[in-house]
Amino acid sequence: MKSTIYDVARAAGVSIATVSKVVNQTGNISEKTRERVLHIMKELQYQPSVVASALTGKKTSTFGLLISDLANPFFAEVARNLEDQAQAVGYSIVMCSTDNKDDKGLNYISLLQRKQIDGLIVACQFSKWSLLQDSVTANFPVVLFSKDIPSLSMHTVTVDDYKGGYEAIQHLISLGHSRIGVVTEDSPSGDHRVLGAKQAMSDSGITVNDDWIVKVNSSIEDGCEGAARVLQLEHRPTALFTCNDLIAVGSMQSAQRLGLSVPGDLSIIGFDDTILSKIVVPRLTTILQPIQEMAKESIQLLLRQSDTPDMPKQKIVFQPQLVEGLSTKLLQSE
Repeated sequence: MKSTIYDVARAAGVSIATVSKVVNQTGNISEKTRERVLHIMKELQYQPSVVASALTGKKTSTFGLLISDLANPFFAEVARNLEDQAQAVGYSIVMCSTDNKDDKGLNYISLLQRKQIDGLIVACQFSKWSLLQDSVTANFPVVLFSKDIPSLSMHTVTVDDYKGGYEAIQHLISLGHSRIGVVTEDSPSGDHRVLGAKQAMSDSGITVNDDWIVKVNSSIEDGCEGAARVLQLEHRPTALFTCNDLIAVGSMQSAQRLGLSVPGDLSIIGFDDTILSKIVVPRLTTILQPIQEMAKESIQLLLRQSDTPDMPKQKIVFQPQLVEGLSTKLLQSE
């Protein structure tokens, strides 16, 4: 059985209060007693309870993380980088996958707060973002990751989605494309990327064709279906901007099923630069989000909030970067 504080106190011949003082490094304990208690703790493999520490109002050195879906490579990379950055400063991460369901997300927030986590990183979606604001206590450290929700008074670490969308279209235009479709995810980030894409087209004198803009769920299957709706039109685009790499891979599958080669018949550009973009053939041209730097800033922002709970809300925006692969090419003729 797992050793308890009572077992340590009995074996060391001291009171429970003395063991507690040794664990929490408080009170006036002789060095001899401290060493004896520490020796017994090691011998019995006693691990102080994080929950017990939380009940005394002490930090648990734990952050919560809400993601949409761990099966999505983007969120897997987000979780890994956040965990690495947290461990570097002595913290651990408790991760919860919400499937973008409000009730599931709220239940996890309630559970995590009962466990007295020291802060929360939100990288999932809510259909009603006000529910998130209402679910956390005042001055509780929260960071929105890769989310820009102006209606929320919360710290934010994100990438410039608008600029990313703009640069994706600029790249396609530089290759001679003017018939450009968009397959986007149903999210605030996706909406901002589409706005940037539309502006880039407008600035270049290209008429935006709403029939070539499709909104789908964020999955390979939905990306495949969404792209098919555009590519099967009699007058189809010669290039697609897909608002994440999952949708991009689905769009590549759709093109293959329709007998279109990528990039020979259709250029495709994604967003995120996840592992998927590197392993598909041809290598996907995509817009990189600097996940490692964003993760580091998110952890630091949580720590700063812990020290200064009433600090002014910050919005930290990282710049996207075009990663040119082999899924886009110069248009020979339209």
